[in-house]
Amino acid sequence: MKEKIQKIFTDVVKEMKKVTWPTKDELKESTSVVIVVVLLFAAFTYVIDMALNEILKGIF
Repeated sequence: MKEKIQKIFTDVVKEMKKVTWPTKDELKESTSVVIVVVLLFAAFTYVIDMALNEILKGIF
């Protein structure tokens, strides 16, 4: 059991050495894209919600 646990941690360390981490600039750019997409999706959802709200007010 102890050997299996040690192997797991050894494998994790090996895999983490293979990871290519983003640079600071890449991280900033990706974060900006995510924020813009979230804001656009929120605005779209708000508009759809308001439109459906008005439609339902007209029906009932």
